[in-house]
Amino acid sequence: MEQRAHWGSRLGFILAAAGSAVGLGNIWKFPYITGENGGGAFVAIYLLCVALVGLPVMVAEVLIGRSTQSSPVRAFHKLAGAGSGWVGMGWLGVAASFVILSFYSVVAGWSLHYTYLSLTGFTVNLEPSQFEPLFQSAFSSPTLNIGWHTVFMGLTMAVVLGGVAKGVERWSRILMPGLLLMMLILLINGFTLDGFGKAVDFMFGFRTDKLTAAGALEALGHAFFSLSLGMGAMLTYGSYLRKDDDIMGASITITVLDTAIAIAASMILFPLLFTQNMEAAQGPGLVFISIPIAFAQMPGGAFLAPIFFGLLVFAALTSAIAMLEVTTSSFIDVQNWTRKKATLFAGGLIFVIGIPSALSGGTDLFGADLEAVIGKNWFDAFDYLASNWMLPLGGLGIAIYTAWRMNEAIRHDHFLAGSKLQVFYKAWLFLLKFLVPVGIILVFLQAVGLI
Repeated sequence: MEQRAHWGSRLGFILAAAGSAVGLGNIWKFPYITGENGGGAFVAIYLLCVALVGLPVMVAEVLIGRSTQSSPVRAFHKLAGAGSGWVGMGWLGVAASFVILSFYSVVAGWSLHYTYLSLTGFTVNLEPSQFEPLFQSAFSSPTLNIGWHTVFMGLTMAVVLGGVAKGVERWSRILMPGLLLMMLILLINGFTLDGFGKAVDFMFGFRTDKLTAAGALEALGHAFFSLSLGMGAMLTYGSYLRKDDDIMGASITITVLDTAIAIAASMILFPLLFTQNMEAAQGPGLVFISIPIAFAQMPGGAFLAPIFFGLLVFAALTSAIAMLEVTTSSFIDVQNWTRKKATLFAGGLIFVIGIPSALSGGTDLFGADLEAVIGKNWFDAFDYLASNWMLPLGGLGIAIYTAWRMNEAIRHDHFLAGSKLQVFYKAWLFLLKFLVPVGIILVFLQAVGLI
């Protein structure tokens, strides 16, 4: 086997890992669930959960990767032994990345489509009533969905083919600054809008009238999922760290950056909505229906809309690169394949498995026909499987193994190596042993409808 690749710098790792965490969940899902749960109190609980649950799991996942210098399956093979059931946790992470990317690519395709529509000026003269049919026609079009799915998976595979330093890291250094620049432009615009003050009050005013126990659990769940935990991405990226890289410091930086982008996305979207006298609780249609309406009705919207949808594409691509890298790296480690063979095989298989999700908006075996039988189309079924089962179980396994089963010397030495934050070791371990498992179990039980 070739020598293990490494990041060219600590900044390269942070940008790549932050890119993995920053995705459609930050810019699409976080604003709409914040809107549904009343704003400030939900945000406060989310921030607390990020610090007490999300961050400890991220540190654990990165630590496993760096200590073994391996992708998920090989990592647990080295730590627990070839015959151990813990190796299944590695396979679960690979499977989660595989399943998520297959339908995530379809959503990213919608972002590409709306970027194209915005650049060509198609949406400028539409009436507000025309935007929902526009999205429905895109959602139900087999040609459009498969076409953009093909383009997006092709872009993702092209980056991963370049390897760690010349592919993933190089493009993270381009995509992440580009993403931040686009966010800055849109934030400046949000600051000038009449609805900015109302947006600030909504996001940071501590009102609990719309927050329920289910909403609090949703905040906990999103804090966990928005950091790309439980799918092997942070473990794989951690495996490319050198032995003296600061795991705790880097994890804090990534977590803060990811959370700041989610907050910034909300401060881009809510001023737009409130300026146009639209409600915050727009649900999943916020990005592809409500926001295009707002852009179409405001001065300069024709210029800003392509920037916003380009932002979505960049965020989706950085996350997709990480998910494909998990599967690619696993084939390289387990099968001793070349990167080219592993990337083309993994990417091609994910593309094929994603086709039913691309066809889920129609009335056929993967859409309405399947929904009539099991209550979900292919897209929703894969989303449910990954979000409600695979990721919680993966994160729970990472936490329990690191806290209760991992060799103490390995865990202690790798946490302290290169770190200026050694004083937090006992606090991190306490959270990982007790609070994190309880939190993840609650999220899991709520997600599958048991509480």
